[in-house]
Amino acid sequence: MAKNTICIWYDKDAEAAARFYAETFPDTHVSAVRTAPGDNPSGKEGAVLTVEFSVMGIPCIGLNGGPAFKQSEAFSFQIMTEDQDETDRYWNAIVGNGGEESMCGWCKDKWGISWQITPRALSEAMIAGGPEAKRAFEAMMSMKKIDIAKIEAARRG
Repeated sequence: MAKNTICIWYDKDAEAAARFYAETFPDTHVSAVRTAPGDNPSGKEGAVLTVEFSVMGIPCIGLNGGPAFKQSEAFSFQIMTEDQDETDRYWNAIVGNGGEESMCGWCKDKWGISWQITPRALSEAMIAGGPEAKRAFEAMMSMKKIDIAKIEAARRG
């Protein structure tokens, strides 16, 4: 086990979520599925309790904790993409699998986990600072999924 692991609370579908992530993102895999050794507030003995997985190399544990807590945008995975094809692929996978679009490159998967699908071009525009960053930022504010061509055009002025 990693010394530092992200624990994500799911109602009851941690295994399905982890398997979806493993199918969607490179360097992502499910490493263990653990069942409850006894009845507990979120399930019965023998039901899946935790799932050990990684998302692009980041170790995670999915906990089937029941409906007591809901996800929020206060936690998100930020995935850096290299081009529009990669941006579209991840965005469409998440949104197309029961997820929902949000603004400025954010979306949620069907389990309520927030994702920022962030093209490197957008990050580079913000790092550039000044008027160039301001124009790119203003363009981004009108988008759901980030359109790299529009970010680059805004950056150029």
